[in-house]
Amino acid sequence: MTTSSPTPGQLLKEWRQRRRLSQLALAAEADISQRHLSFVESGRATPSREMLLRLAEQLGAPLRERNRLLLAAGYAPAFGERGIDAPEFETIRGVIERLLASHAPYPALAVDRHWHLLLANRPLGAMLDGIDAELLKPPFNVLRLTLHPRGLAPRIRNFREWRAHILERLARQAETTADPALIELAEELKGYPIPAGARPHLARATSTHGGIVVPLELTMPDGRVLSLLSTTTVFGTPLDITLEELAIESFFPTDAATQEVLQQLAAASSG
Repeated sequence: MTTSSPTPGQLLKEWRQRRRLSQLALAAEADISQRHLSFVESGRATPSREMLLRLAEQLGAPLRERNRLLLAAGYAPAFGERGIDAPEFETIRGVIERLLASHAPYPALAVDRHWHLLLANRPLGAMLDGIDAELLKPPFNVLRLTLHPRGLAPRIRNFREWRAHILERLARQAETTADPALIELAEELKGYPIPAGARPHLARATSTHGGIVVPLELTMPDGRVLSLLSTTTVFGTPLDITLEELAIESFFPTDAATQEVLQQLAAASSG
């Protein structure tokens, strides 16, 4: 039994429906007639390369999906996908490494679209002390490491809140990118057990920081507790798939006690 590949019109329709746009709305944004868009989606009209790229841009389709759309129509891909170790990536890699290093003594890391670790600064290593070595074999998955029972899960004091935060974010990412691997990852994470003794899920209004943000409350192997906020940095106007899908996760202390612990850990690792 064979499965036919989707046509460019079918792919466009899928993305339009995912973005909850009518044909009229998308046609207006792309400055074409609704009739022409209807013909493209139904296969009655053959869109040009430029037309496909214009529609994909209006739909906010990821670069990977724009290439897929072009290939479905018989055109060459428009965007490259270089590995982070590729010579062409040397300048960008240097920028990422400087960003991570400058964030010390606070932890920071760079991940790919599936949350595999690409680069990290030295402070992150202190957070991973005592983790099962199997989970740390490269390329390891940051989210799997976080929620796995042999990973950080038993040490996360607000595990239920942090787990909900991760799953919500992963769901949004899967919706935006339509990446089946992210859906599979989410299902895997949902199947991990709740650590014994995990405290009940707190209502956002009564949780730490008044429900404004969800911190990561992590107990270190020596018993000290870190309370961290995370931010995400992405590169603007990328023209490479690897760069578009790369994200830098940076952690900041929420209190003076956490800041002091991180400074002490940094001093110990450099001594």
